[in-house]
Amino acid sequence: MSRISKNPIQVPENLEIDLSANRISVKGPLGELSLDLTTDIKVEHIEKIITVKPSNFSKHCRSMSGTIRTLISNMILGVNVGFERKLTLVGVGYRAQVQGEMLNLSLGFSHPVVHKLPSGVKALTPSLTEIVLKGVDKQQVGQVAAEIRAYRKPEPYKGKGVRYADERIILKEAKKK
Repeated sequence: MSRISKNPIQVPENLEIDLSANRISVKGPLGELSLDLTTDIKVEHIEKIITVKPSNFSKHCRSMSGTIRTLISNMILGVNVGFERKLTLVGVGYRAQVQGEMLNLSLGFSHPVVHKLPSGVKALTPSLTEIVLKGVDKQQVGQVAAEIRAYRKPEPYKGKGVRYADERIILKEAKKK
């Protein structure tokens, strides 16, 4: 049984919540997000507290209530504070730079890799080997970070590649003669 959905969500003062029968919208200082709701759950907004309850006690409804509660919580946090994901480039000659909506990557290929950033995600490059992705939608920021990492995953012998800043790569020992 999902215990996550039993926790109420506190709504900060500077956010606007629009709750209809099958949709919830959250508007804040950083942007606006909305989510389609299913009939498996009931969402109630009373003053500055949102509660999520299953419509019946089937396993599917209980699990969906926990999922929807977490998605709503991430929406509130995203439009209020935002999410960020840091990537690090490790390798000789590996570089990144942002040009408008495009992220240009030099990852040791014979050609540069150009990644188009979706709307809602901004990239910053504080140095040539660091990428900081920012946005209001946690899922979208994580997806863009995963797509950039997939161009050149860290290899297990030298650790070269694109990695998350908090990722720990366990290096393999080289073959002995």
